[in-house]
Amino acid sequence: MPKNALRKEIYALRDSLTPEEIAVKSRAVAGQLEELPFYREAATIMFFLSFRSEVDTRGMVEENLAKGKRVLVPKSLPQERVLVPSQLLDLEKDLALGYYDIPEPRAEALRPVEPAEIDLLIVPGVAFDLQGNRLGYGGGYYDRFFERLRPGVPLVAIAFELQIVSRVPIEPWDRRMDWVVTEKRAIHTAG
Repeated sequence: MPKNALRKEIYALRDSLTPEEIAVKSRAVAGQLEELPFYREAATIMFFLSFRSEVDTRGMVEENLAKGKRVLVPKSLPQERVLVPSQLLDLEKDLALGYYDIPEPRAEALRPVEPAEIDLLIVPGVAFDLQGNRLGYGGGYYDRFFERLRPGVPLVAIAFELQIVSRVPIEPWDRRMDWVVTEKRAIHTAG
């Protein structure tokens, strides 16, 4: 299936979830993540900030902040099409709606961190397959960001089970996820 058709299909499925279903499934995803030793042990974790019908990451962010972990979130620079990891200190005060109405750090709360300092990256996406292939949103922000991480940093996609498909169309430059975590399972891929 062509990428745009697959995106449309998955958006429709995801958008059919009620806010209550999203909340319940998102908590289950967080529970699956908690079972992974490298997630529990990571000192510096970069999360995406969810919008629309994505897995809700707010609870995960709050929990990791409460544990004293260093939590980073992305600031998008649309002109350069790059992500800047920024340390988050306060979920309520540090954020505002940014590019595409995605929550991101306000200018005065931007605390850039070198990508090499990240221990674990939580990755968004539209669809995933069991081999760890990812269909993103089409901007290439994360594809470019992966190259800036130090080797061996786990790439962990979080998604709802309905976002798992038999095959994601891929390009030669696409990077596989090491793990795909849903509300039902944590899939260790070929990475």
